[in-house]
Amino acid sequence: MPAFVFFFQMVYPFSYVNDPKRSEAAAAGGCILVRASSLEGVGVIETIRGRLIDDCALAIALKRRGSIWLGLTDQVESLRVYGSFSEIWTTVARTAFEQLEFSALRLCATVVAMGVTFVVPLVTAIVGVITGDALLALFGSCGLLVMFIAYLPTIRLYRQHVLLVLTLPIAAFLFTLMTIESARCYWTGSGGQWKDRSYQQLLRN
Repeated sequence: MPAFVFFFQMVYPFSYVNDPKRSEAAAAGGCILVRASSLEGVGVIETIRGRLIDDCALAIALKRRGSIWLGLTDQVESLRVYGSFSEIWTTVARTAFEQLEFSALRLCATVVAMGVTFVVPLVTAIVGVITGDALLALFGSCGLLVMFIAYLPTIRLYRQHVLLVLTLPIAAFLFTLMTIESARCYWTGSGGQWKDRSYQQLLRN
C-alpha cells in the first residue's frame, strides 16, 4: 500500500492539488473533512453519482468553489485492512482506467511511462552486470538509485523497513498489470468490480 500512495502522488501531485491557481483536484476517500457551508450548492449526490472515483469527483467540484488541501499524515489510523494481494488488485483495477478517462491512448502512454521509469533501469542494470558492460550497469544503477531515493520518504512515513524501497520496480510492474486489467474489464463490460458487484453494469441498467 505504500506503493499505492506513491503512485497516487505521481498521478495527483499534492502541490498542484493544493495550489488554488491550478485546476488539478483530488481527495483520499478514507479521510475527508469538508465544511458544511462548502457543500451548499455543490449538489453532492449529483456530483458523485455514477463516478467510481467519487472522492476525486467531489474534490473537483469543491475546488471550483475554492481552495482544497491534500496531504499525508501519521495522525490517522486506517481501519481498512487489505488481507490479500487479490484485494489490492481489485481495488486498483476498479478505478485505474477511469483515472485515465477511459482513453486507450492514455493507457498506452501510462504503460510505456511506467516501464521506462521503473522497469527499464532494473533490466538495464542487470543486463549491464551480466554482460560486463560497466556503462550500461552504471546507467541502470543510477536510475534505480534515483527511484529508491524518491520512494524512501513514503516508506519512512509508514514506518516500513528501508529495504522495502527495493521492491518498487516489482510494485510498478504489478500496478501496470492492474491498470491493464482495469481497461480489459471496462472494455468487456465488467468494470468497476467492488464487493461482488459490477458498478459498470449497474450504471448501464
